[in-house]
Amino acid sequence: MHFLSGTCLCCAVEVKVELSLLEKEKEVDGLSPNGKASPFADCRPNGALGHGSDDDSTPLPLYHKPRDYVEASVCHVKDLENGQMREVDLGSGRALLIKEHGEFSAMGHKCPHYGAPLVKGVLSKGHVRCPWHGACFNIATGDIEDFPGLDSLPTFQVRVEKDKVIIRANKQALQSQKRSKPMARCSAVINSSSGFSHVLIIGSGPAGLVCAETLRQEGFTDRIVMCTMDRHPPYDRPKLSKSLDSTAEQLRLRSMEFLQDHDIELLTEKEVVAIDVKTRSVTFEDGLRMEYRKLFIATGSKPKPMNYKGKDVTNVFNIRTPEDANSIARLANNKNAVIVGTSFVGMEVAAALTDKAHSVSVIGIESVPFKKALGEKVGKAIMKLKEVVLKSGKVLRADVCVIGAGSIPATSFLKQSGIHLDSKGFITVNKMMQTNVDGVFAGGDVVMFPFPPRNNKKVNIPHWQMAHVHGRVAALSMMGRATDIKTVPYFWSAMFGKTIRYAGYGDGFDDVIIQGDLDELRFVAFYTRSEEVVAVASMNYDPIVSRVAEVLGSGKTIKKRDVETGDISWLIDKGSQ
Repeated sequence: MHFLSGTCLCCAVEVKVELSLLEKEKEVDGLSPNGKASPFADCRPNGALGHGSDDDSTPLPLYHKPRDYVEASVCHVKDLENGQMREVDLGSGRALLIKEHGEFSAMGHKCPHYGAPLVKGVLSKGHVRCPWHGACFNIATGDIEDFPGLDSLPTFQVRVEKDKVIIRANKQALQSQKRSKPMARCSAVINSSSGFSHVLIIGSGPAGLVCAETLRQEGFTDRIVMCTMDRHPPYDRPKLSKSLDSTAEQLRLRSMEFLQDHDIELLTEKEVVAIDVKTRSVTFEDGLRMEYRKLFIATGSKPKPMNYKGKDVTNVFNIRTPEDANSIARLANNKNAVIVGTSFVGMEVAAALTDKAHSVSVIGIESVPFKKALGEKVGKAIMKLKEVVLKSGKVLRADVCVIGAGSIPATSFLKQSGIHLDSKGFITVNKMMQTNVDGVFAGGDVVMFPFPPRNNKKVNIPHWQMAHVHGRVAALSMMGRATDIKTVPYFWSAMFGKTIRYAGYGDGFDDVIIQGDLDELRFVAFYTRSEEVVAVASMNYDPIVSRVAEVLGSGKTIKKRDVETGDISWLIDKGSQ
């Protein structure tokens, strides 16, 4: 792969470089196709609406016959210390056995998001945090308490007899390893052609989808309409740049059937062109007009516009949809691919094309990718995965060109609406995700929101995980159940089978403390402001990022001096077996 800084793009020079791929991590979590439907859920502690677990207090429903269950002795009572977890086999499937405060509990062993083994995660204060992307699950109920992902975990009955720990589990739950929370249905009488919805959601990404599902989980029984410019039901957009061949079906988060079953109406290929906050109405490009009582704007970001010659050419792409990704993969096959921009998306596409394209060249303004986000040392280490630096001024032949030069908020339709936008086009919201207009909420990549760890300074955090949180907070606010944003931002990027994990909010960091070996790409980087750790990134060092997220999420601070010593054993979890 060629990496060029400050280069122009046209049509000559060919430089071919052999790239030896590093051995892939076993998990390749950034790529694992989600296949069938899945992730998401709101996360009230202990899920008051009932959690579908199979515990002692609930009599067995009549339709659950004994043969639907499996029971197994899984270990001796003294095999687990307090604070330890073990993955155990019940014959019909596996479960995660946990011991905390002298009590045993058992639940699904795989994170419903991408299937990470939770035994390798972090157990703390009644929940388990996923080692890959930081989702949290309550060990008593299995409910998801922090994101990413949509679904919760099944829980299983545990008892101790004659010093043996025995688990009784529903076979179907053991197989599926996930469950969605109970949801209310819509009781309002609705004419589907009616131009009124109690809640109208613009955007079908994680913020919009979690908002809709949270409303139903919390007992909301009026009409919910979610509209999107996409032609597909909600899908896992972060995978587009990591797995270019994936179809919309493989990336699907929720099926149309799922949405219909829970009375969440989805309007596809609908672009909003105007909002009238006085009449509480939205106008679409096709002329449709819909009134609302509550509005949630979660339109995400769009590619930063670029000026280049030949805008009508068919081999220049931004990567926004499964069709874009599929076209890039097809056109780059044994051809010359050029990536413009060193954003995470641009670099992920470059990595994904190395085993397809004849050559891959990356053009960027920065001499080191990710320098602003991850610092120069980490950026250089990652660049070694993909590097041959050429002098500027080369002219490259491009059979397919991918623009990955950053993004801007998709809010131009709000310019005359009276909804407040800042100078960069972001919607400003309060801690309840409410805009300056009554009844209008916003979340996800489009917002500047008050961030508690930075004394409620308004920030923009365009992470997939953070959008889930915004959707949940907005839904609860709409129902008059305001809740604080309690989360640690979590981000990941996957290239060449290697995954970078990142937690915290590192904006404005003034130093980076590296532990481990950058050359071997087995390291942890602590980002500090003044004397405090504000963020962490790692490669091949699990579950350190989730461990740090757990510490930061509990409200504790990690001091710079605590990580400078070289001894970070106190941060590395010894609790799993």
